[in-house]
Amino acid sequence: VQLQASGGGLVQAGGSLRLSCAASGRSFSNYDMGWFRQAPGKERAFVGSNSRSGGTTDYADSVKGRFTISRDNAKNTVYLQMNSLKPEDTAVYYCAAGGSPTTVTMRRNYAYYTYWGRGTLVTVSS
Repeated sequence: VQLQASGGGLVQAGGSLRLSCAASGRSFSNYDMGWFRQAPGKERAFVGSNSRSGGTTDYADSVKGRFTISRDNAKNTVYLQMNSLKPEDTAVYYCAAGGSPTTVTMRRNYAYYTYWGRGTLVTVSS
């Protein structure tokens, strides 16, 4: 499956952005989806995940209550709605897909995911 993330940009603190990740190739509904981010000089970090059915979502504590993941299997797209953005949210954001049945905990691990999209840069100014 090929993934393409989009929607990044420059936003002021307190603002919102919605990232999209469009998938092509194999059946999108067979994949759990994850969002990760990598800030300059830091390791890639888990942001959130969404189960293949869309029924289970999980978020890093740093974004809980501000970010929301949703997916539209008919459009082969997963979204990351980001509200109340902070300068520390500045990073390159990546979407990823994993096909093996797994747990919520494992979906926090970047090693679980087989497919990765190119990142999209989010910059939050103070």
